[in-house]
Amino acid sequence: MKKIIEINHVSKEFKVLNRREGLKGSLKDLFSRDYKIVRAVDDISLSIGQGEIVGYLGPNGAGKSTTIKMMTGVLEPTEGEILVNGNVPYKNRTRNAQEIGVVFGQRSQLWWALPLVESFRILKDIYQISDADYEEMLSLYRSLVDFEELLHKPVRQMSLGQRTLSDILAAFLHNPKIVFLDEPTIGLDVSMKSRIRTLIQALNREKKTTVILTTHDMGDVDALCQRIIIIDKGKMLYDNDIEHLKGFFGAYRTLQLRFDGDIAEQAKQLKEELAPYHAAVTAEEEWVSVLVNEEKVRVMEVLETIQRNRVIRDMKLNEISTEEVIKKIYEEGVV
Repeated sequence: MKKIIEINHVSKEFKVLNRREGLKGSLKDLFSRDYKIVRAVDDISLSIGQGEIVGYLGPNGAGKSTTIKMMTGVLEPTEGEILVNGNVPYKNRTRNAQEIGVVFGQRSQLWWALPLVESFRILKDIYQISDADYEEMLSLYRSLVDFEELLHKPVRQMSLGQRTLSDILAAFLHNPKIVFLDEPTIGLDVSMKSRIRTLIQALNREKKTTVILTTHDMGDVDALCQRIIIIDKGKMLYDNDIEHLKGFFGAYRTLQLRFDGDIAEQAKQLKEELAPYHAAVTAEEEWVSVLVNEEKVRVMEVLETIQRNRVIRDMKLNEISTEEVIKKIYEEGVV
């Protein structure tokens, strides 16, 4: 598989002023040279092949956005080397921009007052897309998603889901080698999330486009990503496929229980009762979830303890979910 992104021992440092409190402190800060060095990305190395869909995950402040900005050429690394399709991004920003597509959060690259088709035509000129390639992409879009009603609709009149869908179509319009998607389904309903995930999968399959996805929605990860990379505090914690990741936590089981009465109160009581077992207890809608490590305690032993003081109305036993695995890695910092 051709390597389209190569990152070798990359670090990024920022110089941050140590600020003082109050008005006097703010005035002194104007002339202060008291700085500290913050290492947002710390010695990361990885390579990504053409056509991969990679989930780039981490808690807030982990260094995800900084890494993405270096790959897109917005930031220059303090140390190390980055190659994106053979280019050094920050040295060849124009050429790099021709070969990537970007959807960042709620920031749209579409023209607010214009119909979608006019935005597409402007992007066609910006990226110098030939008439034949432009019509081919529109034809592909029509085969994948029903967007005819959006073509002549001003972007400002679109719903959040319609605008996100349109932004993703715009990012793929010039047939880039790589597309960076930052929280593409945030704030969307279940139906629109499904449409967007299906669209991304189809475009990746048809065009062999490499997709780098940053998200906190584990549904996106499960539906789209063949491989995940996890960073925290600037350091890489994990780089492999999801099933391999779950193998580290194979002894964990999630016991889902339904009781009469207030679920939040039941969960609070269970946290105290199950403290000796080090079981994680959470309340989710009508269910109380109990995460059990069977290397330390049997699920039946935990269940017997729960039944002593209450009646269980319904019960499910599940393998550990991707979301729970990621959460444990964030909290423990190791795999």
